[in-house]
Amino acid sequence: MLVDKPVEELLQYTGRNPRPADFDAYWERALAEMRCTDPQIRITPAEFKYPGVECFDLRFTGVRNAVIYAKLMKPAKLTAPVPAMIFFHGYAGNSKDWMNTVSYAAAGFVTVCMDCRGQGGKSEDTGGHKFNTLHGQIIRGLDNESPDDLLFRQIMLDTAQLAGIVMDMPEVDRKRVGVTGHSQGGGLTIACASLVPEINRIAPVYPFLSDYLRVWEMDLALNAYAELKDYFRRFDPRHERHDEVFTRLGYIDIHFLSSRIKAETLMFTGMMDTVCPPSTQFAAYNNITAEKKYILYPDFGHEVLPGADDMIFQYMSDLL
Repeated sequence: MLVDKPVEELLQYTGRNPRPADFDAYWERALAEMRCTDPQIRITPAEFKYPGVECFDLRFTGVRNAVIYAKLMKPAKLTAPVPAMIFFHGYAGNSKDWMNTVSYAAAGFVTVCMDCRGQGGKSEDTGGHKFNTLHGQIIRGLDNESPDDLLFRQIMLDTAQLAGIVMDMPEVDRKRVGVTGHSQGGGLTIACASLVPEINRIAPVYPFLSDYLRVWEMDLALNAYAELKDYFRRFDPRHERHDEVFTRLGYIDIHFLSSRIKAETLMFTGMMDTVCPPSTQFAAYNNITAEKKYILYPDFGHEVLPGADDMIFQYMSDLL
């Protein structure tokens, strides 16, 4: 049984969502804003302790003056720069417990796990958006005058700013940086590597935030994408602005960003995924021109993929 296209069609699919005419200028302007933001980096010892690892709370100021939090772990007693790993979490979640990723630091990576602004962790959302602000971050800022106000623009910039902060750390070899995450974390992994092409290696797992129109046409504006249906029901019930809405969402569509990636890529996809349909994932994957590989789980959906985390660790261990 298939919930989407067969594999041979997935490998040819490059997306349905309309691309804004000024997409490249939009992101150049966004990156310029990020580079002009004083990060005001604050690093303080964390309460969590682990043998052979130094643990810290990292905070920096992102665009629009939001304070972003991340867990920072460093191997103790470093004598030379080491590789780094950056982790992004699922939608509405947080960076989870230190024990989820401290093994990377124990293995020799400087390890960083970011809380997305306005979600379930310690990072701020400084607001300034019209209409829906209770939930639904994909659509937050959609009705503001400027597409620069889309909240996911700011979250994607946070990932790039954090990557730059990590790469500038004296303990880090900036030529050996890996990024990974599941679902939203997978989408942000692709966004981060697109905006920071110096990143060396990425492993997105069933990435979110891709090809919104395809999700809509599959009638899968449910679960993580439910806010698309919420938006139309509340603010455009006759879809009079249908094309305009999806074009504006194109600014924060990772399948348009992914062509910028230079990192070696390993993507994981569950073929029964009805949360982030496989075709939307491959829309981003197929636009990547760097060295890449995909791993399929034929009988799995948007869930734990057995062995995937172990494979990601082995894949990233080549950076050590």
